[in-house]
Amino acid sequence: MGVIDTLHRWLGGLIGLLLAMLGLTGAILVHRRLWIMVPHAADAPRQTTEAVAARVGRLMGDAANRPEMIVFGDRDFGLDRLAYKGAAGAYADQAGNIVAHWSSQWQRPELWLLDLHQHLFAGETGETAIGLAALVGIGFVVTGAILWWRMRRTFALRLWPQRMSRPAIVRHHRDLGIVVAPLLLLSLVTGAVLVFRPLSALLFGPAAPRTIAASLKGPPPRFDRLSDTLDWPGMIRIARARFPDTEIRSLSLPRKGNGLITLRMKRPSEWLPNGRTTIWFAAADGRPIAARDAADLPRTVRAYNLLYPLHAAEVGGLPLRLLMTISGLAFGLLGSLTVWTFWFKRPRNQPPKRARER
Repeated sequence: MGVIDTLHRWLGGLIGLLLAMLGLTGAILVHRRLWIMVPHAADAPRQTTEAVAARVGRLMGDAANRPEMIVFGDRDFGLDRLAYKGAAGAYADQAGNIVAHWSSQWQRPELWLLDLHQHLFAGETGETAIGLAALVGIGFVVTGAILWWRMRRTFALRLWPQRMSRPAIVRHHRDLGIVVAPLLLLSLVTGAVLVFRPLSALLFGPAAPRTIAASLKGPPPRFDRLSDTLDWPGMIRIARARFPDTEIRSLSLPRKGNGLITLRMKRPSEWLPNGRTTIWFAAADGRPIAARDAADLPRTVRAYNLLYPLHAAEVGGLPLRLLMTISGLAFGLLGSLTVWTFWFKRPRNQPPKRARER
């Protein structure tokens, strides 16, 4: 029993620590556009066809310094983010001028915080660990609500425990947890489904994972070599002619040698920050190969595309950002106190009553 108790104590504390970290980093990241101190970050985005075409031509025209990806600025952040090979990157203003450059994500707090929040600095392995922690967190919220219902007559809302004793911390945890439970579930459920797509079947029906995978799959790969003389501005003009009401969101070079350049756009009805409206171009000559209109996606897929904007507070403006901030801070507080009770405030083992009487 001693081994089981020790394992329970350390696993409980570790999960509490992980959930606290995820909550606090999430609360910081939803406001990242306000604290990224880079010149021209507050500039209004230029999304006219010719403005974007000129900027893309300037940034992609030099084959020796061509980024692998451009994520274009939006109304909340007026800089384009460029990604180069390895971990290098840069910010460019609306004229295509580089205003900040880095050779490692450790030079940009918004990048390493995002990597910590999404991957624990461990790629897919870290992402899986986060998904598992989210599932455990859902179990904590559900069982906590059941336990609270039995003790509901003693409810007292406090932001901090009345005392730092184990009973007071447990009572505070239970009462504060029931108040923020809807926000915690929103964060946990959306996060878990984004990590483990098969869980979408629980929200959208048994066929959801298969429908989502089929609908979001790109065209068959081509084995073309990227040409050094592509008409990059022409691709922007083709995309805007095909989808005139869209916002140009990202441009990516072929990945894993698939021979396709990907241009993602966002239609007015989409919540997803980078949209799902997409055109693929051949890497060899820049010809359009295929297109996907987000408005034509199945209803299940469009519902699935709402999860990330809700999780990251990319919609709803300041009110949703404040709600998700409360969720993150609650995770931080509840998780930290969980660590305290599991690792530092465990009740001392008392000898059996008969042994004490002797």
